[in-house]
Amino acid sequence: METLYLTHAVCRLHEMGAWHPECPERLDAISDQLLASGVMPWLVERDAAPATDAQILRVHDPAYLSRLASESPAEGYQPIDPDTLMNRHTLDAARLAAGAGVAAVDAVLGGEANTAFCAVRPPGHHALPDRAMGFCFLNNVAIAARHALEAHGLSRVAVIDFDVHHGNGTEAMLANDPRVLMCGIFQRGLFPDTGAPPAGENMLNVPVPAYAGGPQVRDIVTRDWLPRLDAFRPELVLVSAGFDAHREDEMGQLGLVEADYAWITEQVLAVAERHARGRVVSLLEGGYSLSALGRSVVAHVRVLAKL
Repeated sequence: METLYLTHAVCRLHEMGAWHPECPERLDAISDQLLASGVMPWLVERDAAPATDAQILRVHDPAYLSRLASESPAEGYQPIDPDTLMNRHTLDAARLAAGAGVAAVDAVLGGEANTAFCAVRPPGHHALPDRAMGFCFLNNVAIAARHALEAHGLSRVAVIDFDVHHGNGTEAMLANDPRVLMCGIFQRGLFPDTGAPPAGENMLNVPVPAYAGGPQVRDIVTRDWLPRLDAFRPELVLVSAGFDAHREDEMGQLGLVEADYAWITEQVLAVAERHARGRVVSLLEGGYSLSALGRSVVAHVRVLAKL
């Protein structure tokens, strides 16, 4: 079965200033490395379509979506918080990023592909029902999860989040929904300093001390994630794929490398093959060291595409 690669040129037009680490060049680093590694020709490229209001409003408040539209600037930047800003393309890019996840879910559940990677920005896992934060405006993975549950009638969706930061927005939207199991790791005490204790019994987000590396994270996956995932038996696995836990990324102080991301992806794919007919949809979150980001995505996508 094919692996889809969903993106859109407008996702590159959102930018928050030359100083900002969440920059358009992140997508260039990914596409360049996928081409240089020989992986891109094996992927089926597809442009995302924007998420509809109805899809977004499954997790976000109507007043918040209206506020984003009203605050979108005609020129320059509109700060939402000190490190989260809008330009005139931001809302369009955010709708496309969320829409990529929706389209990927439709494709894998419709039998067009087994796996998909969404190379999109802005990221999403910090976005709350009524608030943008942490570079995020719309919660892409939560929108995709609710789409799978509500539009496709699934009973069990797993969300995996290996970003260095806790996916607080995703947790806020999906906590205590018995149809969802969220498994994650994040650096303890790092922004947004949430996740411990968890917000619901269906949240298995494990804080990791600074300077931990691959062996510690692999132990958590093996000891904590995999038994819960196998007991849950997901029908679809969604991944908040943040690569800022890489040892070269200055956004955090964890020590993962490409081989760790490949290993984690192998475990996730194996769970999906046991329970979900191999169906995995991965959406880009963090990752700000451009070289490390590109290399890590290649390692991740190679496993998804079984290359």
